[in-house]
Amino acid sequence: MEFSKWSMEPSHLANGHNGLTDCSESLHERTLKEVRNLIGKVKNGSLESLEMVDTLQRHGISYNFEKEIKSILREHFTWTCNGRSDSDNLYEIALRFRLLRQEGYNVPADVFECFMSQDDNTGKLTFDKKMTEDIIGLTSMYEASLLSIDGEDMLHEAAMFSKNALTASEKLFSSASADTDINGTNSPTLKELVKNTLLNPFHKSLPRFNSWSSKVYPQGPYEWTEAFRKLAILDSEMVASINRREAVQVTRWWKDLGLAKQLNFARDQPLKWYTWSMAVLPDPKLSKERLDITKPIAMVYIIDDLFDVYGSLDELTLLTEAITRWECMEELPDCMKACFRALDDITNEISNNVYMKQGWNPTYLIKQAWKDLCDAFLVEARWLTSSHFPSAEEYLRNAIITSGVHVVFVHLFAHLCEDVTGQDLDMLNRLLAISTPTAKILRLWDDLGSATDENQEGRDGSFLDYYIKENHNCSMEGARKHVMEMISDAWRDLNRECLFSPSVLKLLAEVSLNTARMVPLMYAYDKDGCLPRIQTYMKSLMFNALD
Repeated sequence: MEFSKWSMEPSHLANGHNGLTDCSESLHERTLKEVRNLIGKVKNGSLESLEMVDTLQRHGISYNFEKEIKSILREHFTWTCNGRSDSDNLYEIALRFRLLRQEGYNVPADVFECFMSQDDNTGKLTFDKKMTEDIIGLTSMYEASLLSIDGEDMLHEAAMFSKNALTASEKLFSSASADTDINGTNSPTLKELVKNTLLNPFHKSLPRFNSWSSKVYPQGPYEWTEAFRKLAILDSEMVASINRREAVQVTRWWKDLGLAKQLNFARDQPLKWYTWSMAVLPDPKLSKERLDITKPIAMVYIIDDLFDVYGSLDELTLLTEAITRWECMEELPDCMKACFRALDDITNEISNNVYMKQGWNPTYLIKQAWKDLCDAFLVEARWLTSSHFPSAEEYLRNAIITSGVHVVFVHLFAHLCEDVTGQDLDMLNRLLAISTPTAKILRLWDDLGSATDENQEGRDGSFLDYYIKENHNCSMEGARKHVMEMISDAWRDLNRECLFSPSVLKLLAEVSLNTARMVPLMYAYDKDGCLPRIQTYMKSLMFNALD
């Protein structure tokens, strides 16, 4: 089912899918209480408490227990700082490291040094080859290594060592019989664990999309296991009901807006745009914010199409001037007038919502973000019109802006960050620092896309094009490898910003991570220019409860 064939009709979302009953809501509340009681019974500082937090997060239900999780991890950090955590278990050490880093604790990477020894030939510290037998420990270390920041060579070594060892282990699983035990664990279970760890590591995946895989991760036969699973099923049903209701509201808003008819050359994919909001703001309580954020996301796509597939340079210059002055100029083509009026209405609506919620007016900040976006789009248009080929670096610097990430993050900043305003320059600089790595990840993944964006035959170039022009001896394969390395570097930059972001921006940092996690799904085009993975993700969140 393609977006273009099913995104516009609310009936497609509502038919056969009723909301939660009073009975199921009551059961959800009782199960929440049961799980909360079980969490309180677990011993502080234990491996069980770490596995419990990991399970809550992998099931996508941790938002219900933020206070409890903070308390558990604070205790583990205290134990680590005081040297009371003396385990030599690779799985436990790596799990603790990852969970603490995710929570914002700057745990040093040298916790893995005890698993290294000096190489006789080079004198460098290397990981002990005996560790290749500890498959579960290696999966945990690989997951932990993905939270590295620039300069953490030990974590880079951990990532390479564990990835190579896990990749090699897949051959062992292929030759093992179905009932073979490896290190006390059933071979098919380990095979699934390794496969999912390499393809969908937790730090780079969306928990709700990957929650089915939590059953293959190592957990003892704990008292809370079944209760957590029961809550995950009930929670997924509740979230699906909310998502369906919001999707209906989005499609109706888009239809009432009328731009689909007035701009028939532009993309008409309201559910695709809502999927971004659904992914980056997964907390069910943030319904109003998801609905509001979908609107600027839609306008980024529409304005992109105006610049990319419709307007002449003169018309695009006029549109940019109109947005700079924030005035609907008479000389604009009718479709651009309609676009500007919609943008003005959305800006006024969201600014009013923020003022009512946060007590300050973000109108100037939002308008400035749209101006910056259109300025950058116009730069690209002038390059193409003049046949100017920018350097790869120059292209990427501008393309980070045209990704639209910063525009959306300005709206998110206004909605989500309490006790800050548009006049807080330090916070605005931090906002830019948090959004830039994510924008780079999005732009580079987009440019790696193997198909045109769902029949949008645009004229803009890509980083790959300009990189190969500069490096004549570089093959397309070599250029793509270079881009993947750049994406890894951007992830390390994002990790640093999230690790050191001030508390008032923590929620925005999590949104930035979720955006980066969403990107590979959103740009996984098939040969027909469609997005089967994102369509699967969307249907899993709106129609399929966990089983």
